[in-house]
Amino acid sequence: MFASAWDWVIVIVVAVVLFGGASKLPEIFRSLGRAVGEFRKGQIEVENELRQMQSSAAQPQQPQPQQQAQIGEGKAGGESVDELKKKIEELQRQVEELQKGK
Repeated sequence: MFASAWDWVIVIVVAVVLFGGASKLPEIFRSLGRAVGEFRKGQIEVENELRQMQSSAAQPQQPQPQQQAQIGEGKAGGESVDELKKKIEELQRQVEELQKGK
């Protein structure tokens, strides 16, 4: 019966005219237009952020001189390599538990 989106639009418009009156119709469509515009703006912003993330991920990042010194000492961010390995193992275990729970 309602094969396309236009069928639904027609039904909604008829319902609005019947229940809200024709005087409210321009206001409703104005609000709908604003909502669609905001949605498109948000969609464009998300796409731009994704492109930026992809481009920054594609470019290898060089560690800062301070980070290089810490890495050379076996520490990154104030943690030892052993501590980082333990955290990685814990995170991997948590991921496995979450996957089993699905």
